[in-house]
Amino acid sequence: MDAVARGKLRIYLGYAPGVGTTYSALTEAHRRAAYGAEVLVGAAVTHGRRHTGALLEGLSTMPLHESGSMDVIAVIARVPDLVVVDELHRTNPPGARNSTRWQDVEDIRSAGIDVVTTVGIEHLESLNDVVEEITGSRPEQTVPDQLVRGASEVELVDASPQELRRRIAQGDLLPPERLDAALSDYYREGNLAALRELALLWTADRVEEGLARYRGEHEISVTWEARERVVVALTGGPEGETLIRRAARVAARSRGGGPHPSHLLAVHVVPPNGLTGTPTDDMLRQRRLLAELGGTYHQVVGSDVPTALLEFARGVHATQIVLGSSRRPTWQYVLGPGVGAMVARDSGDIDVHIVTHEEVGSGRWPLSQPGRGLGEHRRVVGWSLALLAPPLLSLTLALPAFDNIGPASESLLLLFITVATAAVGGLRPALVSALWSALLLTVLLSPLHGRPSISVDNLLALAAFTLVGTLVALVVEVAARRAAQAARGRAEADAVSLLAGSVLAGNEPLPALLRRITETFGQRSAALLERVDGGGWRVANSVGAPVCESEEDADVLVTINDGLSLALRGRVLPAADRGVLWAFAAHIAIALEQQRLEWDAAEARGQAAGNRIRTALLAAVSHDLRTPLTSIKASLSSLRATDIELTPQDRDDLLETAEESTDRLNQLIDNLLDMSRVHTDSVRPKLRAVGLEEVVPATLSGLPRGAVRVDVPDDLPRVHADAGLLERAVANVVSNAARHNPDPSIPVLVNASAHGNEVQLRVVDRGPGVSDEGKQRMFEAFQRLGDAPQGTGVGLGLAVARGFVETMQGGLTPEDTPGGGLTMVFTLRAVEPEDEGGTGAGPGR
Repeated sequence: MDAVARGKLRIYLGYAPGVGTTYSALTEAHRRAAYGAEVLVGAAVTHGRRHTGALLEGLSTMPLHESGSMDVIAVIARVPDLVVVDELHRTNPPGARNSTRWQDVEDIRSAGIDVVTTVGIEHLESLNDVVEEITGSRPEQTVPDQLVRGASEVELVDASPQELRRRIAQGDLLPPERLDAALSDYYREGNLAALRELALLWTADRVEEGLARYRGEHEISVTWEARERVVVALTGGPEGETLIRRAARVAARSRGGGPHPSHLLAVHVVPPNGLTGTPTDDMLRQRRLLAELGGTYHQVVGSDVPTALLEFARGVHATQIVLGSSRRPTWQYVLGPGVGAMVARDSGDIDVHIVTHEEVGSGRWPLSQPGRGLGEHRRVVGWSLALLAPPLLSLTLALPAFDNIGPASESLLLLFITVATAAVGGLRPALVSALWSALLLTVLLSPLHGRPSISVDNLLALAAFTLVGTLVALVVEVAARRAAQAARGRAEADAVSLLAGSVLAGNEPLPALLRRITETFGQRSAALLERVDGGGWRVANSVGAPVCESEEDADVLVTINDGLSLALRGRVLPAADRGVLWAFAAHIAIALEQQRLEWDAAEARGQAAGNRIRTALLAAVSHDLRTPLTSIKASLSSLRATDIELTPQDRDDLLETAEESTDRLNQLIDNLLDMSRVHTDSVRPKLRAVGLEEVVPATLSGLPRGAVRVDVPDDLPRVHADAGLLERAVANVVSNAARHNPDPSIPVLVNASAHGNEVQLRVVDRGPGVSDEGKQRMFEAFQRLGDAPQGTGVGLGLAVARGFVETMQGGLTPEDTPGGGLTMVFTLRAVEPEDEGGTGAGPGR
């Protein structure tokens, strides 16, 4: 038995009580009821407002439960098409089925019933504290943001603050005794303006999420500057807080309002040197500040900081970058320009802001990287001290000005240099410094005091230098190694914690998991290899490039099981990193199994749909195919009858009836065969460059003259299509529109236009239109909308049309015609001039 499809959720969002959300929800209920849907009011709160209360008339209302809450069980038992549930945020009284009303709504949707509800922006969980800052009061009842963001539709019910205050002043919203208090407290014009802006920004952000999905589905890479995006570059240093606050102010002044997750993004570029993401205390504070300001933190791996930063900025379609002034000392600029200068030079159309701060020119060196003991810089400094400091000190002590300094002081000074070298550079530089100091003490300084070059004292000094340097270096090495191990352990704990969170959430898709592996371990690509029959390998999933196509190509290989391996390319990992990598590999196996279970479930749903198609087909054959056959037989029998005198007009009428029935029978059989081919994936279109001006006229044959008006420009780009399949699809839609056109004097319009890399063909009628529910059902096989009588077809035309268009990598969607009617939109890929030769994909028939 198929699982019940989850009901849809439509939310009317308001920015303040009284803006009209309940009124809008009840108006929508009347509209849906007018289209034949069974509508039930589960809970509605009118607050005594007469205009809102009047809308309850004519709607079926469910009595409340004895506890005073909505009776969820009774609502589900009625099995309506739509339930209206007012005030989603409400807390239910004791004795109710659920503690909150939004949980009631989830139960109703789980039963496959659509819900229309209302909620105020002040009741969204993430905005609760912001509302408190604006109004001075914190709403106790909240709704999870995830529920509202996951709604099928969210419509903002808007009114100006002045209009809302007028409604209150006229007594439309509140009783007279509460007017003055309301207008002077919660409903102050400034409060309302701030709440309205908050609601507009939240709604705009949800629109942008939909736009992002659309751009991804249509592979649009060009930046649309619909709103500003500010990227702030962090180094992990203490100046980060200054940069974040500055970037937040830049975002606040940009188009679209204040800082928001889609406005403000922080990025930290880390080198590809093993496990990344070990946050310093400064970085942790900066990430908390970023979260408070509504921004998001991102970490990318890159050996070239300017290039990595610009690639990230372009990838998120950033319009501005905020950088801090360099912390390098002035003398270091002889080694090359700073990151800010290089980013500004290569930024192109992205604006770059260089921000000054207190750490400018402080000359701080980066800390040693995790897992490597002493950093490279410390080793360089240590070797410099070992090679240069002893001779410089010895030459200085050999000057006449230092004749009063005795051998003991000279030995102690050289010993100090050895200890300093050991503390900075480790064991090897310390040993070199000890030998170098002892040699200089013996050869250069001892003769100055009248002592032999080789003596017991000098040998003891050499032993002391070596012993002290070795001990200090060992302590430093151990401390550095322990610190590196602690940092690595922290990085591993962070990685495993993040991985465990995604496992529990169960929502991280396989490509995202592979991408996380490349970021965490600094790899160029990650591929999941699956063994195929014959001993070879195939790439089951991959991210990055170049992709490993076999185990032999991998720099790092993890065998998950006998038939599955994880292959990384980029660099060889040390053994210490492989423990965390094994955890990722195990999660990959789980994710792959989950993906296959989803595929199996989809295949099962497809088989169930096929069974329903076959059942409906038998029903169609039993009636719809029999009707034209009966007409044909009756006409032929009358023509052959010898006992009936037929006039020439009678014979012509019978022959015309037989011919029309034959044509209808032929069309029904063609649609049935086409639907069978679509559902069995046996349609193999031959894609080539096709001009719509060639296809559209051919679809008008058989239609009355003047029933359709064509407006297809000759200069439109050609489209990727199979001419035969496209003609069949357009003909089905056009004939359907003409058949339902109530006024023959207003012809159906067929026009076309280009939009970027797509061409849209629109079939516009002025008929009765189709409800939202009808738009969802009209493409299902064996559907007749409205009161279409039996015998007018088996309801396959639109299903066949969409199936053909989708096999050509296009789309067919319905829209409301402005002023009334229905518009069917064909969306097809445009052919680039260099691709005019076309592509083949097998025969079209």
